[in-house]
Amino acid sequence: MINPIVKTIELNDGRTITLETGKLAKQADGAVMLRMGNTMLLATVCAAKDAVPGTDFMPLQVEYREKYSAFGRFPGGFTKREGKASDYEILTCRLVDRALRPLFPDNYHAEVYVNIILYSADGVDMPDALAGLAASAALAVSDIPFGGPISEVRVARIDGQFVINPTFEALERADMDIMVAATYENIMMVEGEMKEVSEQDLLEAMKFAHEAIKVHCKAQMELMEEVGKTVKREYCHEENDEDLRKAVHDACYEKAYAIAKSGNKNKHERGDAFDAVCEEFKAQFSEEELEEKGPMIDRYYHDVEKEAMRRCILDEGKRLDGRATTEIRPIWCETSPLPGPHGSSIFTRGETQSLSTVTLGTKMDEKIVDDVLDQHKERFLLHYNFPPFSTGEAKAQRGVGRREIGHGHLAWRALKGQIPADYPYCVRVVSDILESNGSSSMATVCAGTLALMDAGVPIKKPVSGIAMGLIKNAGEDKYAVLSDILGDEDHLGDMDFKVTGTCDGITATQMDIKCDGLTYDILEKALMQAKQGREYILGKLTECIAEPRAELKPHAPRIETLTIPKEFIGAVIGPGGKIIQGMQEETGATITIEEVDGAGRIEIAGTNKKCIDDAMRMIKAIVAVPEVGEVYTGKVRSIMPYGAFVEFLPGKDGLLHISEIDWKRFETIEETGLKEGDEIEVKLLDIDPKTGKFKLSHKVLLPKPEGMTENHPKRERRPQNNHKDKE
Repeated sequence: MINPIVKTIELNDGRTITLETGKLAKQADGAVMLRMGNTMLLATVCAAKDAVPGTDFMPLQVEYREKYSAFGRFPGGFTKREGKASDYEILTCRLVDRALRPLFPDNYHAEVYVNIILYSADGVDMPDALAGLAASAALAVSDIPFGGPISEVRVARIDGQFVINPTFEALERADMDIMVAATYENIMMVEGEMKEVSEQDLLEAMKFAHEAIKVHCKAQMELMEEVGKTVKREYCHEENDEDLRKAVHDACYEKAYAIAKSGNKNKHERGDAFDAVCEEFKAQFSEEELEEKGPMIDRYYHDVEKEAMRRCILDEGKRLDGRATTEIRPIWCETSPLPGPHGSSIFTRGETQSLSTVTLGTKMDEKIVDDVLDQHKERFLLHYNFPPFSTGEAKAQRGVGRREIGHGHLAWRALKGQIPADYPYCVRVVSDILESNGSSSMATVCAGTLALMDAGVPIKKPVSGIAMGLIKNAGEDKYAVLSDILGDEDHLGDMDFKVTGTCDGITATQMDIKCDGLTYDILEKALMQAKQGREYILGKLTECIAEPRAELKPHAPRIETLTIPKEFIGAVIGPGGKIIQGMQEETGATITIEEVDGAGRIEIAGTNKKCIDDAMRMIKAIVAVPEVGEVYTGKVRSIMPYGAFVEFLPGKDGLLHISEIDWKRFETIEETGLKEGDEIEVKLLDIDPKTGKFKLSHKVLLPKPEGMTENHPKRERRPQNNHKDKE
């Protein structure tokens, strides 16, 4: 008999979340089915029994996948099955990974695989906000060592009120959308976007989220007790030699401290100096001894290097490159370094450098998003590339990884709110990191701002970004908040807190915490220090280029937009697209049309003004409504004995009667000289209310000869044929 164990979490708005274990995937180390409404996620976790020899890190792999069947949809493509992970799935994986990873024991190195699968959805509740809770619950009901439980929630501010895990529909009205992960005691991770909110507003949102997370954690603790998994498995993944550890510390600490204190601004020289200390210590051992003790020496020396760097900052306020804790690295920037793109820039801060470009496109260049629960078109794109040469690594550059997707998404969130909603262009920003020593995603935000302004994109306000760090030892009150952190300060420190914003508020943030006991006072200090740094960097950007250029680059496409009544969309497109394709061939312009809010929205793009004007004139002619009294230039389509049919608007023919061609009287149509294909100016005299037929005239546009009547010229009276007179 199956006897599943179920825990229910009540939300403040009446919705419930249930966690069920013991029914599905029972051969996994831990498995939980989470349900909220009709949204259901299955999270499973499996860990290897032992670590791979030589592993000195946490080999955690988190996967989040969505089944198209969850929402009653077929996958796209020829194979009609789920393929590689979408950007949205990868971003959700990263949210979960960053919350879980710091909570595994430092000396636990067995491979751990967390899989979260969306099996059911109704398009109402957002599954990404539930993935962290599902993963943590699966770990809670397993015997895998883990310092949780944790949970993740989305907190949004909607109509001035904070809401936990809002629906898709409600989130559209939010001015703040952040994801928060935390244990019962501490915030672990924050990521989200905002519409220029204050630092205090962000702190309040984090506190509000944490209160909800505490309820989730308590439910998992109760579930863990009911399942009987309060005692976790034993492991021994590291060989240690305490005498060797002490020897490494005694021999290397002072030397490492001296390097940390020296303030060497060059990353590679500093790294070589640290490495030389370790190699000097190893020189006393034979090759055979190093085969056994070498990995331990490297591990112990890493701890020495970390301690030296941290103590130098805490005790003397000196950072690795000699800066004070609030000091920003030297900045230089430049716009238009490349002639080919529609906009370009270089932003360099210390040893971190981004070369960014902007390309302007038309509606045909939009990105089509076809995820399980999200189908839309994206007009603003930002791509981030991190080639190995940026850190001096000699290795091949492979495809886009999770890091590139995550960093690019953060920069995209930072900038996207500054693109006007009615901007007709599709915009693509590409950031190539040419040098990296920390904060490359924030360099992307700064370089992206410069490139957008260089391209003439009328952004609302420039955006800058900064990465903040923290040094805080457990059980010690002393701490240091670091502005504009180096790569080593990120690696050896306790926090990576990225904040982007305009002069009026925060637009995006991402925070990862690696220590316990981080208070809101420390977070507030970090946010206020970040604000000072952001404003300083913003000043450097506006010194380089104060505002968007007034004109596009000469080789950038020009786009004009036009809105037409919905009923004319078909007339512009024509049967099988014949009309719109014909206009594109004739003018050289690119014309796109779609229905938006009950009207037809047309975009006309071209490389010169003439082709756009020609296309605009042709479209306006198609959608023009005939008005009595208006004068049109028409084309003779057919000749009849009683007159000519003239197309005075596209698809609209009217009769030009023989009597309305000229003030002279014509006996036959041939006398008029009109031929098919001739152009002629006509005036619309009348529209028959019953038949809708159009009556045209050309003669009313001509001067009326003297003595002419309105309808016919005066004729000489001819003598009657009178036989009597002849006689």
